[in-house]
Amino acid sequence: MFIDPLYLIMLLPALVLAGIASLVTKTTFSKYARIAASSGLTGAEAASRLLERNGIRDVRVERIDGFLSDHYDPRTRTLRLSANVYDSASLSAIGVACHEAGHALQHASHYAPLSLRSALVPVTQIGTIAPYIIIPLGFILNSLSLIKFGIALFAIVVLFALITLPVEWNASARAKALMVSSGIVSTREQESAGKVLNAAFLTYIAAAVSALLTLLYYLIRSGLLGGRRD
Repeated sequence: MFIDPLYLIMLLPALVLAGIASLVTKTTFSKYARIAASSGLTGAEAASRLLERNGIRDVRVERIDGFLSDHYDPRTRTLRLSANVYDSASLSAIGVACHEAGHALQHASHYAPLSLRSALVPVTQIGTIAPYIIIPLGFILNSLSLIKFGIALFAIVVLFALITLPVEWNASARAKALMVSSGIVSTREQESAGKVLNAAFLTYIAAAVSALLTLLYYLIRSGLLGGRRD
């Protein structure tokens, strides 16, 4: 099943989109990583200022390894920034840092999609691995019940990917507005920093498309969609 031509054909658009999204993100980040913000603030300082100006003082900002491995952890209320974001005063770094701070603002305001996504994390972690074992096993054993169970688990992964879209878009929207009102960037610089966030959003779209097409493939191959099992 893993070398099924239908699988490759159906996932080709997602693979192409993922490649384009990755290229655009890296290219855009590199371009604006060479332009310093007039405020002179580093990514870490920008995130801290944005949080403080919006009344959030219990979120830690930490440096982590990796390229664009930046994320906000709602469990520990920690904003983790990669070194090239934490230490840099570039528009790219500030855009990414403020985006992650946007997630902290979502958490503080009990933004519903973020809460739902966080609740799905434990099941999603299982759903990203288990279906690739359960569904093939179901085909081998000719067990439709087992196949359905695997597909149900993977459907949660799809739901997680779809919920991620408004969560990420909203975090960027908050960042774009507040980085100006907080004196982190000028209005002109906001447009450049925003381009980095727009490019990064493409990667989430690619992930959602890939998940949807994979689910569609499972439904077709199981006969749950189209009425055939080959």
